[in-house]
Amino acid sequence: MNITAAPPITVTDRAFRRIADVLATEPSGTMLRVAVKGGGCSGFQYVFEMDTAQNADDVRLAQGSAAVLIDETSLQFLDQSTIDFVDDLIGQSFKITNPNATSSCGCGTSFAL
Repeated sequence: MNITAAPPITVTDRAFRRIADVLATEPSGTMLRVAVKGGGCSGFQYVFEMDTAQNADDVRLAQGSAAVLIDETSLQFLDQSTIDFVDDLIGQSFKITNPNATSSCGCGTSFAL
């Protein structure tokens, strides 16, 4: 499903630029899939994968050549979240600011509700 109204998730311009850079080295039609899976040190973890197929229940957020897919189940956990790309002293990474998380691990890749 493509979003025409306000999307339930925000992807920053900085994140879209980095996604476009990464996808430039991938086969044509590749998109970044962001998902939430059970596991991690806090109960749930964020998963970033490359995908070439959009499922019927996916939300697709795009800007230029960068596209992000989020499945319907993960969307429930990511509602009103922001996906950003940070480059700081400890390295570069995608960072999700999730207002639904009650706690998260120190590295920011897992969270609890």
